[in-house]
Amino acid sequence: MIPSETGKSTLGRERGVLTQRVFLPLILLVVLIFAWDLVVRFGVVSEFILPAPADVVLSFISLGGSAFLWENAWVTTYETVGGFLLGSTLAFAIAVISGMSPLFNHMVSPYMIAFQVTPRVAIAPILIAWLGFGPEPKIALAAAICFFPVYINTLTGIQSVDSESLDLYRSLRASRWQTLRQLVLPSTLPVTFAGLKTAMTFALIGAIVGEFVSAQEGMGVLIKQFSFQLNTPAAFAVLLYLTLLGLALYLVMEWIDYRLVFWEHDRRLDRKTASYQQGRRRKDTQPRNLSNGAHQSNNMEVT
Repeated sequence: MIPSETGKSTLGRERGVLTQRVFLPLILLVVLIFAWDLVVRFGVVSEFILPAPADVVLSFISLGGSAFLWENAWVTTYETVGGFLLGSTLAFAIAVISGMSPLFNHMVSPYMIAFQVTPRVAIAPILIAWLGFGPEPKIALAAAICFFPVYINTLTGIQSVDSESLDLYRSLRASRWQTLRQLVLPSTLPVTFAGLKTAMTFALIGAIVGEFVSAQEGMGVLIKQFSFQLNTPAAFAVLLYLTLLGLALYLVMEWIDYRLVFWEHDRRLDRKTASYQQGRRRKDTQPRNLSNGAHQSNNMEVT
């Protein structure tokens, strides 16, 4: 009796989570697309500004079968990944040195903040003047945009390392390299990967902005060309492909995070398992308490 009720409650909880995470977003998507189609169908917005969903789907399928889309997608991917690797590597190195050396941190911190508040679009023409019209200025701009999330997350993670653990390593006379490799970096990686996943999406934005400013190939160039031609369904289709590209890059970083920072995911799984088991124990004891109370009341009535 009790195990079956527990199983039903667990199944109901899983169905509720599935509904919240899958079905509700899908329902919202269907409603938005339906409203979008009605707005275009009844002429509330011109099709030159907002194309019909069916036209976007047709352009999406048509572009998917063309070679030039994938050639431009490869260019944008190359610029995004190159900028991400350059920016995140520099940011991680500077953050580690800043975290381990307070003097260095005081020296570079004002410049890091000034670099962050500088509009990246404003430096795009300067990068093009310096590096030419090839992929190099797009890579540099992507690196500049994705730099700060990795820097600030890594620095915050280093400064948040448990002080008692640091005292323990000092008492064991561990070197700075041993402390960094065995304690600081493993403790910092979960926070760093949060910044890396954000930086990957920022790098894609930087690559597209660079292609908007000056480029001969890339997904940003396709959006510009289709927009100038008033071919808005094709422009929306390229934008959808860009969204899928950004999602794919984010999922790659999520997979790397899961493989490298495995201990953090094991802790989360242990906490979820412990919480689930506590919930089961509470639900198992409730029917027993109720039955014991009913039995005691029956005994009192008999006496």
